Amino acid sequence: PPPTPMATTTRADSAYVALLQGPDQPGLVHKVGAWIHEKGGNVIHAEQHLDENENIFFQRIEWVPSDSNAATEEGPFEAEFVNHAQAIGLEATVFRKRDRAKIAIFVSKFDHCFHDLILRWKAGELDGDIVAVISNHVDLEPVTNQYGLPFHYVPVKDRKAEAEAEQLKLLADYGVELVVMARYMQILSDTFISSFNGSVINIHHSFLPAFAGGRPYHQAHARGVKLIGATAHYATPELDEGPIIQQDVMRVSHRDGISDMVRKGRDLEKMVLAQAVRWHLQRRVLAFKNKTVVFD
Repeated sequence: PPPTPMATTTRADSAYVALLQGPDQPGLVHKVGAWIHEKGGNVIHAEQHLDENENIFFQRIEWVPSDSNAATEEGPFEAEFVNHAQAIGLEATVFRKRDRAKIAIFVSKFDHCFHDLILRWKAGELDGDIVAVISNHVDLEPVTNQYGLPFHYVPVKDRKAEAEAEQLKLLADYGVELVVMARYMQILSDTFISSFNGSVINIHHSFLPAFAGGRPYHQAHARGVKLIGATAHYATPELDEGPIIQQDVMRVSHRDGISDMVRKGRDLEKMVLAQAVRWHLQRRVLAFKNKTVVFD
């Protein structure tokens, strides 16, 4: 079995987190908070945002339940909250903070994001657990074994449909809720995205669409760019056009060679992907149409 990462326990581990969105109307903050108060809960964090262009209300609220509700079986209490939210015109998802999402890393040969995520997990930085590594190459099998994680080689070339069927079965067998494409150099099909009952986060450089295809840093260096960046987003059937979770940039100059730009770009990719995964696991991201609201 995978190693148990370091973790700390706090009084808020029994807390609930809810993500809500829907058409704005007066009194929504009060109606949500009043329901929690009536159930004996204590709100410890609450953030909200109004998209005035769309007239959509977004909220992330976290509360500690009463002792009686904390002791109940999972399911009914969450369902009550969702029903209340629907009654006031909001869509809601509810999570228990102590529940840790299961994560699968998809990776090819580039290993910088792969190592970074696993080491952060082992250090207790992620509110989830990596349960498997899936790759279309065997290169990272030895180091995956050293980390004590299961490695699954699923070749894709000339057998994409079969490969994705194998991947989906593995994800179902492991109970995976989040797939992280840690520089997995394959395009997931519409069938995969629609069939997987979870979220997929992808990372790539921010040169798109200007420098698409292979060797983007070589193209950017030849063009003399002054900024490089990285983008983490949810994967959707539209290639590299899913809702963006996190982005960052770094300045470069004529003094930076191609190897410097690649190194700086990989540093950005690690940081941006880790932050996006962390926010997702902390239930801080609400997707709406093709963008996100991130309560960071």
